[in-house]
Amino acid sequence: MAKKSLKISGLKVSRDGKEIIKGVDLEVPAGELHVLMGPNGSGKSTLAGALAGHPKCVITAGRIALDGKDITKLPPDARARAGLFLSLQYPPEIAGLSVSNFLRAAVNAGRQKPLGVVEFHELLKRKMAELKIDEAFAARGLNEGFSGGEKKRVEMLQMSVLEPKFAVLDETDSGLDVDALKVVTAAIAARRRAGSGVLVITHYARILDHLSPDRVHVMAGGRIVRTGGAELAKEIERSGFEAVIREK
Repeated sequence: MAKKSLKISGLKVSRDGKEIIKGVDLEVPAGELHVLMGPNGSGKSTLAGALAGHPKCVITAGRIALDGKDITKLPPDARARAGLFLSLQYPPEIAGLSVSNFLRAAVNAGRQKPLGVVEFHELLKRKMAELKIDEAFAARGLNEGFSGGEKKRVEMLQMSVLEPKFAVLDETDSGLDVDALKVVTAAIAARRRAGSGVLVITHYARILDHLSPDRVHVMAGGRIVRTGGAELAKEIERSGFEAVIREK
């Protein structure tokens, strides 16, 4: 039986004809929380894009496997149906598509038997209450006029409703105030307790004031240069990325 994990092996990724990811090996087992840190320009968001199947992030070598199944060449929607979720650094605004309708379509895309309207709205109401999101948001256009914190809360709502096997969260903590950060980290912790593997991509150590990662990875120059426990993030906070990278 294949090990339940999100496994990246020898991954190389180019963007606009330039190699950005230069050979990454990383495995996130089910039920574990891993944090990927690194300075701006280290390749973190390109890696997230490659995992999600972004067309501009061209995989030139290596493999992405989810629970032992090769998803390297699958389109984004097939990866999502396989159980992979990506929270974008900059979630798009889509006028005319309500949060509720978007989430219902997303949920039913991955189910053989679609949820009925009443059943879905009961689920949505419960999840919104858990994340302390005003029910009025369900009728609003997706991310339309939302603040940065509101967009990230809706991303966490999407993750909570979809219940993915693995979640990749790209800079989810960026620009959040203290209250929004608590909501986001509570949603992450809940998915981990439910057995999902979670990869949080960030360059801020502050998110770890609210989370206890199993592993912390440091990326620089398109490679993972150091891996350790939560103490590695504290070392970064004390000394900065350059000092930590030099000590590899």
